[in-house]
Amino acid sequence: MKRKINCETARDFSVIKTLEKLGHFPKRTTEKEAWFLSPFRSEAQASFKVSKTNNRWYDHGEGIGGNVIDLVCKILKCSIKETLDYLNNDVTNFSFQQQKVFNDNETQIDITKIQELTHPALIQYLSSRGISIAIAKAYCKEVWYGYKNAHFFAIGLQNHKNGWELRNKFYKNSSSPKSYTSLKNNHKQLIILEGMFDLLSLAMIKESLLIASDIIVLNSIAFIKDMEGCIHSYDKINLYLDNDASGMHTTKYLLDKYNNTIDKSSTYKNFKDLNEFICYEKQKISGH
Repeated sequence: MKRKINCETARDFSVIKTLEKLGHFPKRTTEKEAWFLSPFRSEAQASFKVSKTNNRWYDHGEGIGGNVIDLVCKILKCSIKETLDYLNNDVTNFSFQQQKVFNDNETQIDITKIQELTHPALIQYLSSRGISIAIAKAYCKEVWYGYKNAHFFAIGLQNHKNGWELRNKFYKNSSSPKSYTSLKNNHKQLIILEGMFDLLSLAMIKESLLIASDIIVLNSIAFIKDMEGCIHSYDKINLYLDNDASGMHTTKYLLDKYNNTIDKSSTYKNFKDLNEFICYEKQKISGH
């Protein structure tokens, strides 16, 4: 019988190997450190450092770091007990069976089926993020894909180059080609959001605003330059970017450059993003 681990023994688990188990692989390595794309958000330049000597991680984009327990808790959004179960290879206490994950930059995946969201595990995950299935179905699909004769599934948001942003409880990933998502309704007002769950969260708060606007979901701050050519054709641009260092920097860049931009991050003041805000409101209403 496998001996259960505790926090003290779990801290000795390799951060690099744990990231690889979760589907995140280093972009570059040296003798003393490894650099990854952040597992907490989409980005084009690796800003997530792992010290090989100290077995600790630090995310320069968010200014946070810690040990392997902190890492798994944050990526999987789970308790310390669940984290210890995960590190001990016992995933029976998670809300749905963990899928093998991998990075599309390392392997070639084959999208096999795109359909309406119906899988209970994905619906449960959406609910845990404060998103109704009706809202999710309006903007996203259930995406199944193959790798080495096995099949996997995720919530998918399609970008304008027909690649997919893929999300479930256990990981954030994307299929090639990676780009921003553009939803055009022939309006003169544009909304710019950072990620899939920002889009779904704003729809939960005020879907009528989205219906009356064109929408760009960046999927990565790195795609700001790619979509800037669209900005000139709009009378008004509402910015709903994250209240972190990269989000605030990008907001300032757009405000300084374009007179028709408005920072709407006060909507979720004191929260990192729209989804964190609506999850807090949901908990407040439910009394938890």
